Amino acid sequence: MRIVDTHAHLYLEDFDNDLDDVVAEAKSIGVEKVLLPNIDETSIANLKQTVERYPSFFIPMMGLHPTNVTEDWEQQLEIIYNELNRSEYIAVGEIGIDLYWDKSSLQRQTAAFERQLGWSLEKKLPVAIHSRDAIPEVIRSIKNTGEKKLFGVFHSFGGSVDELEEILELENFYIGINGVVTFKKSGLAETLSNCSLEKIILETDSPYLAPSPYRGKRNEPAYLSEIIKKLSEIYGKTEEEIGEITTKNAYRLFGSNSPLSSPKQI
Repeated sequence: MRIVDTHAHLYLEDFDNDLDDVVAEAKSIGVEKVLLPNIDETSIANLKQTVERYPSFFIPMMGLHPTNVTEDWEQQLEIIYNELNRSEYIAVGEIGIDLYWDKSSLQRQTAAFERQLGWSLEKKLPVAIHSRDAIPEVIRSIKNTGEKKLFGVFHSFGGSVDELEEILELENFYIGINGVVTFKKSGLAETLSNCSLEKIILETDSPYLAPSPYRGKRNEPAYLSEIIKKLSEIYGKTEEEIGEITTKNAYRLFGSNSPLSSPKQI
């Protein structure tokens, strides 16, 4: 089975002591690529060092995470944009709006998000979008910036049926599914009955959101097997079919301009 983890933060210190083992475990279940979204200007060095260790396995994105947007966001974006221009990245991410922690920063989060959406248009790159408690606001920004030309994924989707339908109306966006789908009280399994498997890509968001039965522990790409197992139940397909379809979706989204199969040298 071929699997792509489209969203993981394996460059964080959580993996400092056993990254080699984590990679080996991932490869043992069929993971062939792991996409690494950046967080802010301080994480760039660790991101690049991690990719250099496994340049054909790890593929980086570049962006400013919404919860890391500060009052000096324009200076932050200048650093990140220079890095985006300096090296080859597969997407602009992780970007978006997060109103779970702080609603008072909506204005600057939105400004930073829309600036980075503009980079996506400029470079014809997909976007990896964080939208916790902010799906309507994120969709508004996409429409403000250019919904017909923008494309990407709503990472870690956990919204309602209505929010899912709004996302799917955008046409060029996929739904990122991770361990949340295995949580009994999330309701996500029921919501996905309204979503074609052709619109789903797999992710872990490691080290966060470990699926059951690992919930509460550090997450890692090897645990994608539990997400695949749950999707197999939801869609009535074999685990091999789930892996194949979602991997094709990932290559379709992220390989359109910079082939996913090509190692990224940064």
